[in-house]
Amino acid sequence: MDSKACVRMITVPPGRVTLSDRRTHRSWSVELAPYKLAAFPVTRALYGQVTGGQADHRTDRLPVEGVSWWDAVRFCNALSGREGLAPAYHLPADGEGVEGEGVEWDASADGYRLPTEAEWEHACRAGTSGPHYGPLDEIAWYRGNSHERVHDVGGKQPNAWGLHDMLGNVWDWCWDLYDPEVYGAYRVLRGGGWFDEHWSCRASARRRSHPTFRVDDVGFRVARSFGPVRQRGTSAI
Repeated sequence: MDSKACVRMITVPPGRVTLSDRRTHRSWSVELAPYKLAAFPVTRALYGQVTGGQADHRTDRLPVEGVSWWDAVRFCNALSGREGLAPAYHLPADGEGVEGEGVEWDASADGYRLPTEAEWEHACRAGTSGPHYGPLDEIAWYRGNSHERVHDVGGKQPNAWGLHDMLGNVWDWCWDLYDPEVYGAYRVLRGGGWFDEHWSCRASARRRSHPTFRVDDVGFRVARSFGPVRQRGTSAI
C-alpha cells in the first residue's frame, strides 16, 4: 500500500497561542506560520509499513502506542524517505545521543517531523479558548468512556479544522524539551490518553517523558512545514 494514501494532512492556519509552565509560573506567546498536521495519530498500519514491522489487519486503524520519542523521529525520517522528501532530522551516529541530545532539526526541510508544542496546542484548539474543543465524550476516548483500552483513530468527532483525537486515545510526542533545567532531556507530551481522567485531556495539559521511554498510551502524529519554520515568541511572568 502506498504510504502517501495513508497520511491525510490538514493545513493549519497561522495564529498565536499562549503556553505556560506550572513550575516557573511563566507564560509566553508564540506566533505561528501555517503548517500541516496529520488528521489522525500515526496508525499501527502506517507504522508497520514504514518500519517493516509485522502487519495485523485486525488492528490497522489503532494508533501506534508504546513508541519512544526516538522511535517517532526515526519514523518521520523514514516516511520522508519513502515519499522523496528532505528528512527533517539529522540524527547522531548509532550509540550516540541516546539521551535525546544530538538530534538536529533542519527547519528548511519539507519532510515529516513532530509538531512543536505551540503548533500542537494551536491545532488542538482550532480557534477555541476553553479546555476542550467540544463536549469531551463526543471528541475523546478517556477513562470515563474508553473501557480502559485504545480505540481506532477517527472514532470521535474532529475539531473545527478536521483534526481527530487531539484529546484522548493516545498522548502525542512533541519536539520540545519539557523543562531542561529540571528534567534534562525529557520531551513534551500533549493531549491525554485512553487511561487518563478528564482533567488530563485538556488543550493546555502537559506531560513529560524521557525520549527513550516507551509507554503504552503514548503515540504521535506527524507535521510538515510549508517552508522554513517561523515561530516568534515573547515571554511574560
